[in-house]
Amino acid sequence: MAGAGTLHFVIPSSYARIVPRVVGPEEARTLVLVSGAGEILVGILLAVPRTRRLGAWLTAGLLVALFPANVQMALDGGIPGRGFPLGSPVVAWLRLPLQVPLVWWALVHARRR
Repeated sequence: MAGAGTLHFVIPSSYARIVPRVVGPEEARTLVLVSGAGEILVGILLAVPRTRRLGAWLTAGLLVALFPANVQMALDGGIPGRGFPLGSPVVAWLRLPLQVPLVWWALVHARRR
């Protein structure tokens, strides 16, 4: 999670492209940076045993909140101008159901004592 969050700051335009169109371009960039910071935060929380449960709960919530960006990417047929796998419509659509086990994993870890 922390690695993916870091990429939001390194290549924000790649992430801004998949923010749903109802969000304006300036707001999209802000959302990319906020979600990147959130991913870094949950990554840190997951890495520390004492905060791992909280990190897992927040990870599940973050994955659900970011799902519309994955839908937008699928509707766009991947990321335009990118090669395989990021530019592949098939890969973009296959990513959607893969979010379910990621949320499930986070919830399983959130409930552990």
